[in-house]
Amino acid sequence: MIAYATLGTNDMDRSILFYDAVFKAIGGVREETDPTWTRYGRDGERAKLCLTSPYDRQAATNGNGTMLAFETSDHASVDAFYKAALEHGGADAGEPGIREGTHYVAYVRDPDGNKLCVFAPK
Repeated sequence: MIAYATLGTNDMDRSILFYDAVFKAIGGVREETDPTWTRYGRDGERAKLCLTSPYDRQAATNGNGTMLAFETSDHASVDAFYKAALEHGGADAGEPGIREGTHYVAYVRDPDGNKLCVFAPK
């Protein structure tokens, strides 16, 4: 159902370093970059994540209660995403572990404060 989602950034170069690293851990790649727009995807999937400078030229901010979740196939990928996030300017928002008895999950915040989740089956 979702075609793409956008996250605002105040520093595209910093965000590219962060998202290149975390998406590499789960099979995602940067597909397009220009000065105000960067798009990521994964082979065989239509949904995309786009980073953008806000159109109104105001500062990008994160939403309280807003989060994007990325599915992957195994625990090692969750761990690699989490580690890459912390090594590339992200912040811990919940270490990897089993949540609600059903999934292996980690939570981070990107350098702009956007909350991200990565999960795999238990």
